[in-house]
Amino acid sequence: MNHILYSVEEISSTIGGKSFVENPDSQIRTLLTDSRKLTDTEKGIFFALKGRRHGHTFIKDAYDAGVRNFVISDETIDRSSYSGSNFYIVEDTLKSLQDLAAHHRLKFSYPVIGITGSNGKTVVKEWLYQLLAPENNIVRSPRSFNSQIGVPLSVWEMNEENNLGIFEAGISRKGEMENLAKVIRPSIGIFTNIGEAHYEGFENTEEKIKEKLKLFEDVDTFIYSCKYLGEYAGELPGKNRFTWCYRDKADLDVFDDEVLEGKFQFLRARYNGEDIEALIPFTDQASIENGIICWATLLAMGYEPEEADRRLAKLLPVNMRLELKNGINNCSLIDDSYSLDLSSLAIALDFLQQQNQHLRRTLILSDIPGDTLDPLLIYEKVARLLENKSVDRLIAIGPHIKKYAAEFNVETIFFEDTDELISKLPSLKLANETILLKGARAYEFERISALLTHKVHETILEINLTAVEHNLNYYKTLLNPGVKIMAIVKAFSYGSGSFEIANLLEFNKVDYLAVAYADEGVSLRKDGITLPIMVMNPDVMAFETIIENSLEPEIYSFRIFEEFLEVLNRKNISHYPVHIKLDTGMHRLGFEEKDIVKLIGLLSETDAMRVESIFSHLVASEDESEDDLTKEQVKKFEQMSGMIKEKLAYPLLRHVLNTSGISRFPDSQFDLVRLGIGLYGIDSSNKEGSPLQTVTSLKTSISQIKEIRAGETVGYGSSGKMPQGGKIATVKIGYADGYSRALSNGVGKMLINGKQVPTVGKICMDMCMLDVTGLNVSEGDEVIVFNNEIRVEDIAKKINTIPYEILTGISQRVKRVYYYE
Repeated sequence: MNHILYSVEEISSTIGGKSFVENPDSQIRTLLTDSRKLTDTEKGIFFALKGRRHGHTFIKDAYDAGVRNFVISDETIDRSSYSGSNFYIVEDTLKSLQDLAAHHRLKFSYPVIGITGSNGKTVVKEWLYQLLAPENNIVRSPRSFNSQIGVPLSVWEMNEENNLGIFEAGISRKGEMENLAKVIRPSIGIFTNIGEAHYEGFENTEEKIKEKLKLFEDVDTFIYSCKYLGEYAGELPGKNRFTWCYRDKADLDVFDDEVLEGKFQFLRARYNGEDIEALIPFTDQASIENGIICWATLLAMGYEPEEADRRLAKLLPVNMRLELKNGINNCSLIDDSYSLDLSSLAIALDFLQQQNQHLRRTLILSDIPGDTLDPLLIYEKVARLLENKSVDRLIAIGPHIKKYAAEFNVETIFFEDTDELISKLPSLKLANETILLKGARAYEFERISALLTHKVHETILEINLTAVEHNLNYYKTLLNPGVKIMAIVKAFSYGSGSFEIANLLEFNKVDYLAVAYADEGVSLRKDGITLPIMVMNPDVMAFETIIENSLEPEIYSFRIFEEFLEVLNRKNISHYPVHIKLDTGMHRLGFEEKDIVKLIGLLSETDAMRVESIFSHLVASEDESEDDLTKEQVKKFEQMSGMIKEKLAYPLLRHVLNTSGISRFPDSQFDLVRLGIGLYGIDSSNKEGSPLQTVTSLKTSISQIKEIRAGETVGYGSSGKMPQGGKIATVKIGYADGYSRALSNGVGKMLINGKQVPTVGKICMDMCMLDVTGLNVSEGDEVIVFNNEIRVEDIAKKINTIPYEILTGISQRVKRVYYYE
């Protein structure tokens, strides 16, 4: 936590540019880059960053929240609208953010570890934090804050109480690392590995390595593997170098490994002419390599081999995500108990604040590790965070936080330990609220999570909200300035959940939502969604409900027009927003070309309705062979909608592009686009190398394992043939969960311990069988039905359907778990 206060003069001299100061006594201690995640506004400075969300657009939001210091690059901003504020006008606000963080970094002389590479950066950082914490007060990057923005925000948290920093840096193109190197200025450098991640930003592997190594140009000690840099032609950095490798000449030569008890990796290595050993409590290859990197780092920093071995054996898994789950008593539960410090608490509270499905927000928080160093400052900041993030109640566990009860201005309940809270849990009457669990490992919050989580069917659909956000931001980059977004959340958001996705979209400031039926819109309203919502298939019987819930119907025929008009007139309502659907070739719903003149007449004769938008639906925007048809549809839409727009004396929106249309027809964006399945990582116009991230992973587990004798069959109708015999695993998913019977008998494949295995026999209602012959599997093992390796698109292709059907077919009895990385 940065305690240093910066004066107006120091800010101005550090970032340069022009200064317009109305409040010369202002002091700065907090950097702000997102108007949706503001804290400590009185002593914060807002950087209006250019990007997918143009920061200058949100200056008013920050000002209204109490911010009075702004770094901007747009000189046309009307500063007179923000009385009492200080403005710093610079050429590049991102550079100014980095310059200020670099200036802050120079105030500290203690060691700083810098980590880069293609993979493993965050795990290595978190494990080093675990390994080095006993004798160090460490400041580190929260989660995976390793970007051009994340690094300066991380380094800004350095303070005089720390004696070690650990920061990770990631780049995606040439020229970025120099900026991060000036901010981090590491004294110890760790290069994890080199792989395919972000390869598209570099000409070749050699250039990619060269760019990443710029982080380490001035380090005292450089730690790396000959496996990745042994053939690098350039000069390696570091006054001192420490190498590790498998069965090759290196400072740490790992020459033997063995799996013990199925869950430990026993490693032997040659170091300083002697054999040493280490036990790592993981067996997957990535964890083993990350563990060896940590082993090498401890040795390079002077730890004795015996001490390194003792600490490595106690490593704990790193869970870098917040999980949103259904809780008991109609609660929503955010589980984020993998670690606890102020930075990760602030991130978790931002996510809590995003949730609008309940009016009440509760935080269950343990003592913060290390608070004995300066507990008053720690808990003062916690109190400010709770106030800024709209927390209604704090349930606190531990002896230290209780001492500072007077600092909190929210409802508070204190317990000495986790056992006491669990014993008193029924008396807390947790119901109809959103609960954030944030506890240090010693407090075993997993016990609380188990009691508060709603118990359901073990098969789980995981939804990565970070990936949804990434995909949304990708499509934003394709839009022309001023073009709005309508996000499609019909059919339970393509099976991914309604209010959870809608909450995220509202937080990310999409302009409209669209649902299929009125009851979907009503559900979103009940869960606190305030965005405009278009109902695409309004039923006459639901018009009253539509109006009561401020939903906006699609008007696609004269019958619907007249029925809705009658309801509006009866209620004496005027200017009610509606959306006019035109049929330009789909021939499903919508007014045809011959209807336009009559439609214009009806719209002109009434004040009851106001046309919010006019739209049409493309038949085959993803199909290159149908481009002539798509272009004809767009032309027809422009003519038909243009006639209506010309006759109506008020502005309205026009939209025709769906997900594939956004990708393929940038000249036809009109005023708004409709983004559907692309949000969930699927866009059929991306033939290869998709920039989208996989959003959903369907997982289940093994119920039982059986040995099958030669000639025996498996499943209904004896259709599962095993002439040679073998081994099968019965897993907890069937066609009632949405796993189609068409995937029977080897058509479908699932992933167990990294290996794809085929189905055998017919898919049953609640379960199915997999051929796991020759594999080392156990009952209870996780089974992945689809993810980024076994893709939904590939499953759909195998059974001659489309990804939409696969996703929307996942049964509601399948538990949804949402997480934010």
